Amino acid sequence: MSAPEAPQAGGPDEFGQIARLFRPLTNGAPEALGLLDDAAAIPSRPGFDLIVTKDAMVEGVHFLPGEAPGLIARKLLRVNLSDLAAKGAEPYGYFLATAWTPGFGWNERQAFAEGLRVDGAAYGLTLLGGDTVSTPGPLTLSLTMLGWTPNGAMIRRGGAQAGDLICVSGVIGDGWLGLKAARGELADPGGYLAGRYRLPSPRVELREALRAHASAAADISDGLIADAGHIGEASGLAVRLELDRLPLSTAARAWLDAQDDRAGALRDLASGGDDYEIVCTVRPGAAARALGLTVIGSVAEGAGISVTVDGGDIAPGPGGWKHPL
Repeated sequence: MSAPEAPQAGGPDEFGQIARLFRPLTNGAPEALGLLDDAAAIPSRPGFDLIVTKDAMVEGVHFLPGEAPGLIARKLLRVNLSDLAAKGAEPYGYFLATAWTPGFGWNERQAFAEGLRVDGAAYGLTLLGGDTVSTPGPLTLSLTMLGWTPNGAMIRRGGAQAGDLICVSGVIGDGWLGLKAARGELADPGGYLAGRYRLPSPRVELREALRAHASAAADISDGLIADAGHIGEASGLAVRLELDRLPLSTAARAWLDAQDDRAGALRDLASGGDDYEIVCTVRPGAAARALGLTVIGSVAEGAGISVTVDGGDIAPGPGGWKHPL
């Protein structure tokens, strides 16, 4: 993985850390070359396209300071897996870059590698290479993930057709509420909501159904309104969302029932992000419920996004998280 740095007190030098922390995560795959080279050799897979996605996470932006290292690692894998799921791709392997901080010591790095091992085994992933560097902070992590789809079968954002229904997987709003709970801003008996924020569940099991039925798809990372809007923009169509049809968890429903402004609260749930569910478009004849999806709107000729609650239009607001670049 990269040029060596000075050894950290209490742990081996960089190459020693690579050997102990990361080489086992290659599972002996020949394409990883034992992490002894500056590159990997990825063989072609006849009849398939190689799908590549990349997400980074920064302490204080994508996870809270002091978060458990193993959970950070697992979330890093899962947010990238969510991108692959939205493309209908089968997970394959990943490249990892870590910018360790002085306070993220050898024990924390071992726990981080263990988190990668746990979810790598669960999702059939192989570490193929990467880089390790140091930084005064904050802790910064970047992961490039690879997956496979049959030739030409990747689901794009830009494939929706006028008249398609907009559907979502799972439930919406738990990620945003979970961040509030993890910050101590919201009561969370049993820690359900905070757990949903800390460890999302990428919908990799939907990939074959999505390839068979979805005309367009995106994962819900920034916020449902924003990510549905990305599909509309890429497809050159107008998006209409009916927020009273949002699928909600019991915890999210209880929070909603306690709010004075129901329309505004539904918009907040649909804008908060960190859900890592799938928003997709399907033809009206597709059995969305049989696929485990909930219909929440439609796309039509035109442009822009409109949002309704109980049949009345409301302003869509910002729609989701935007990085202050």
